[in-house]
Amino acid sequence: MTDKELKTLKDNLWHAADVLRSGAHLAANKYGQPILGLIFLRYADILFKQHKAEIDAEFDRLAGTRMEKTRKEIAIEKCGFFLPECAYYDYINDAPDTAEKADLVKKAMEAIEKENPKMDGVLPKEVYAQLVPEEEPELLSGIVRIFKDIPENCTVDIFGEIYEYFLGNFALAEGKDGGTFYTPATVVRYMVEVLDPQPGDKKFLDPACGSGGMFVQAARYMHRHNADAADQMKFRCYGVEKEPDTVKLAKMNLLLNNVRGDITEANSFYSDPYNAVGSFDYVMANPPFNVDEVSFDRVSGDPRFNTYGVPRNATKSAKKTSDKKETVPNANYLWIGYFATALNETGKAALVMANSASDAGKSEYAIRKKMIEEGVISQMVTLPSNMFSSVTLPATLWFFDKHKPQTDKKDEILFIDARGVFTQVDRAHRKFSDEQIKNLGVITRLYNGDTAAFASLLAEYRAALADAPETADDKETKTRAYWQSQIDWLTERFPDGVYRDVIGLCKAAKLDGEDGIIDQDYSLNAGRYVGVVIEDDGMTEAEFKETMLGLHAEFEALNAEAKELEAEIAGNIKMLFSE
Repeated sequence: MTDKELKTLKDNLWHAADVLRSGAHLAANKYGQPILGLIFLRYADILFKQHKAEIDAEFDRLAGTRMEKTRKEIAIEKCGFFLPECAYYDYINDAPDTAEKADLVKKAMEAIEKENPKMDGVLPKEVYAQLVPEEEPELLSGIVRIFKDIPENCTVDIFGEIYEYFLGNFALAEGKDGGTFYTPATVVRYMVEVLDPQPGDKKFLDPACGSGGMFVQAARYMHRHNADAADQMKFRCYGVEKEPDTVKLAKMNLLLNNVRGDITEANSFYSDPYNAVGSFDYVMANPPFNVDEVSFDRVSGDPRFNTYGVPRNATKSAKKTSDKKETVPNANYLWIGYFATALNETGKAALVMANSASDAGKSEYAIRKKMIEEGVISQMVTLPSNMFSSVTLPATLWFFDKHKPQTDKKDEILFIDARGVFTQVDRAHRKFSDEQIKNLGVITRLYNGDTAAFASLLAEYRAALADAPETADDKETKTRAYWQSQIDWLTERFPDGVYRDVIGLCKAAKLDGEDGIIDQDYSLNAGRYVGVVIEDDGMTEAEFKETMLGLHAEFEALNAEAKELEAEIAGNIKMLFSE
C-alpha cells in the first residue's frame, strides 16, 4: 500500500466513523474507546487469517506425534495470540443488524481476553451497548462494516498507523482533554530523531505514557533504520499511566504495533513500579504541566526526586494550613529531576515541558543550576505554538545525556529555536512535516560531528529533485520547488556541511564567557542564546521615512472615517429608540 493509498484509507475510515458518532449515546470523550477496540478486533482477525494456513499445517503435521500441540499453542507461537471463532470479524459483521450485535462484540472481546491472558482487562466490552440506541439499532453494524474495508493484506505497521491516526483525531476532537493521552506524532518523531535510540538489550521508560506513542515511534525509528529483528525484540518498554482507560489504549497500541513492554496503572509521583533510579537507557514523556498538589512529604525522601532537589516554597507555611499538609509549589521540576535520575550512566532522555520551566526561579533555579553544572542537559528546543491540542503556547523539549559530563561538551548546551519551523494543519493546529523533522534532526547530528548524516540528507533531497519531472504542470513545478527549498534550507544555514551557530535557529552556548549560560543567570530559554534575524528591507533612510509617513497618513484617515461611522451609528440608534 502506497503512502497516498494509506492516507486515503485513513481519511475514509475516520470520516465514516465520525459521521456515525452523532447517533451514539456516548460523550465525545468516550467515543474513541469502542472505535479503537473495533480496530483492534479487525487487526486480530486479519493477522490471524494471515497465519491460519501455517497454523493448520503445523497442527496436522504434529497430530498424533509426541510433539502434538493444540491450535492455540501453535497460534501463539506463530502470531502471538489465539483468536477464537466467535471473534472472527466476518462472524460479527454478517450477524443481523440488531441490538444483539453489541452482545456479539462483547463476547468476542471476552473470549480474546480469556484465551490470551496478556490481554486481560485491556479490551473494551461494556461500552458497545451504547452503540445500538433504540432509535437506530443498526448503528453498531454500520461502524463494524466501516472497518471491514481495511484490506485483508494489511501489515502490522499499517494497522499501527491507522490506530495512531484515530488516536490523534480523537485528541483533536476532544481539545484540551485529548492532550492528556496523546502527544502529536510529529513532535514525538522529532524527539526520537534527536534521541536516536539504538536497538539491542535496551530499557525504555515513559513515566506518563498516555496511549504509548513514545514507545511506538521509538520502535518505528529503529525499524526504519534497518535494525536487526532480533535486536528489536530485545528492546523493552516500561510505561506508567494513572488513568485506567488510557492504560487500555496504551496496551492495545503496543499490541497493534508489535512492541514488547509493560504498562502499569499508577501515579508516578507516589509509585515507582520499575525501580527507576539509574535503570534506563532511554526515558521519554510528555507529562502534565504545572501540577501543584503533590505532597511534599511523600516525594521529599524519594531519590528519583531529591537527587537534584525537590521544589519548595520560600517558607514552609506558604502553601500549608492547619488542615492541609505542605505541597510542592509546582511539579515541573519533579519530572525534570526524575528524568535525570532514571538514566543509567550512558542513558539519554527527552522531555516535553512548559516554557516557564526554562527560567523558573527560587528552589527550581537551584535545581536547574545543579543540573547545568553537572553537564547532564544536552539540548533545549523551543517548539512552535499550537503544536498540541491541550497547549496553545510554545512548549520546550529538554534533552539529557548522562554520558555528556565525560566529554568535551560537558560545559556546553545546544539551543534550537524551532518556533518558525512548522506546517499549518488548520487555523488552530500545526505540525512538523517529514522534511522539517529531518532538517531539525540533522542539526543535532552536525553538532555531534556526524557530517555524513548531513551529506546523506542532502543527497536524498537532490535525488527527489532529480526524480521530479520537468514539465509545465503546476503540480510538478511545485514539487520541484519544494525539494529545492529543502536543499536551500540546509545549504544556506550550513554551507560547509559542518555545524555552525545560525542566528535565529541554533547556538552551542558555553557555560562561561560573555552571554554564556552563567552570564544569562542559568536560563535555558533558547531565545536568549539563539537571537533573532533582523531582515534587511532594502530601503534607504529617505524611502523608509516616506513609507512611514504614508502609513501614518493612512492611519489618520482611517481613524477619521471610524469616528464618522461611530457618530452615524449613535445617531441611528437614538432615532430608532426615540420613536
